[in-house]
This record gives sequence, structure tokens and C-alpha cells, in this order.
Amino acid sequence: MNVKIAIADDNTFLIKAVEEKLSFFEDLKVKFSGMNGSELLEKLEVNHNIDVILMDIEMPVLDGIETTEIVKQKYPHIKIIMLTIFDNDENIFNAIKAGADGYLLKEVNAEKLHDGIIETLNGGAAMNPSIALKTLKLLRTPLQIDNSQEQEDIKLTPREVDVLEQLSKGLSYNAIADNLILSVGTIRKHIENIYKKLQVHNKLEAVQKAKKNNLI
Repeated sequence: MNVKIAIADDNTFLIKAVEEKLSFFEDLKVKFSGMNGSELLEKLEVNHNIDVILMDIEMPVLDGIETTEIVKQKYPHIKIIMLTIFDNDENIFNAIKAGADGYLLKEVNAEKLHDGIIETLNGGAAMNPSIALKTLKLLRTPLQIDNSQEQEDIKLTPREVDVLEQLSKGLSYNAIADNLILSVGTIRKHIENIYKKLQVHNKLEAVQKAKKNNLI
């Protein structure tokens, strides 16, 4: 398998660092990079035969979150992993809401970056431990919701909580599967469901904010 990768980052030094990490693996090929979202989109117009984009969040002209939203609308087949130095809550959830498939921090080592890319391509979600922990906290304190059906949609199942707790310890999917005596495919499915629930969470939050401000 030859995975075609594009990188978006406004720091050439960091692009080089990521390329260097990826150069250890024969199955990963960096096709091009862009210094901001706008430049990346121009290059995608020419060649959107890309499997994964490693996307910085804070970029001039067009940031990573807006770019993610556009890429997902135009090229839904491309997976996007946010690769950032920030793990603050707002960035995480805005990125997921925009359609990001994974979220890793830039200090991630080469092996974890490779594994994260492969997992994401296989339908899982690359998730850095501190982000898994924040996700867990956020979903453990659901919003006050009147509609019991929506309340149910947001609640994590005990299994999903187990998976997030294991992820927050930095364990790989294989290790989590062994610990929970489940298949790797099942772990992926749980992580996919957690991401879906986060998007529900964000939609509800938006509706509540709108109601509070008499917009709807």
C-alpha cells in the first residue's frame, strides 16, 4: 500500500520535520505541501488523488478548521488528521465538527504518526492521549438536554468509556483490543461512534446557543 499524503502548515521547518518522520516508512509518500489552506486547496485542484492530509490549525489566509470543512465537502474521500501544537478544547471540537478524522499533536513520534495515519485510513481515528482524556471529560458531563432521545444519543456506552480511557493512556488499538478482549475492528467502530457523538454534541450546543440568543 502506498499512502499519498499532503501537508498544510505555515512553518517550513515543521513541514520538513514531518516529512522527515514520514521518510522512515516506505508505505507513506508526501506528494505536496501548502503554507496555508488556500495554497493547499489550489494544489488539490490540480491533484486530489491524495489519501491523507496532515493539517495544521493556525495558519494565515485560511486556517485548518475552515480548510477541513471545504476539503470534506469537495473531496470526501480524503482523510484529514489535524497535526497541531494546541490541544485546547475549542480547537479539538471545532476540528471534529469540521469533519477531521483524527487529531494528533506535533510532538508525536514517527511511529505513532505512521500508526495514526494507517488507523485513520482503516476507519479508526488517530487520537492523542490528552485529547482522548478531554473528550472523555466532555462527554461525561453531557449538556442539560430536555429531549431524552437526544440525551441518549450523547451518552457514551460503558464500552466507549473503556476505549477512551485506554486511548488516554496512549495505548495502541491492538493493545486496547487485547486489554478489552475485543477485535481491532470493534475498537475502530467504537472510536468512530465516539466521533459521531461529538458532532451531535456540537450541533446541540449550537442549537442551544441560538435558542439562548433568540436566533431560533
